[in-house]
Amino acid sequence: QVQLVESGGGLVQPGGSLRLSCAASGRTFSIYAMGWYRQAPGKQREMVARISSGGRAYYADSGKGRFTISRDNAKNTMYLQMNSLKPEDTAVYYCNVDPPNRLYWGQGTQVTVSS
Repeated sequence: QVQLVESGGGLVQPGGSLRLSCAASGRTFSIYAMGWYRQAPGKQREMVARISSGGRAYYADSGKGRFTISRDNAKNTMYLQMNSLKPEDTAVYYCNVDPPNRLYWGQGTQVTVSS
């Protein structure tokens, strides 16, 4: 069992940056591929980026060149550095294993990009 807690969201102006964190419980965090997902109002949840247990990253087109996913297995934590944010990045951001497990969805962290 893994418990995941997201943090780091907030209100930011277009062009700004945020760094999201995902703190995981459990000693087996390092063996999981992990992902960041987001859900905007009225839209389905979508994958933003994922990272293998060894650190190989993959990005959805929406975040390529702007987002960087990383993980620190010693701290049981995953990160999402988001730069050059756009209003269309406004969403609740979640972390989960990859592929996502419905049992592991947390509360998410709200990211709002607005002037």
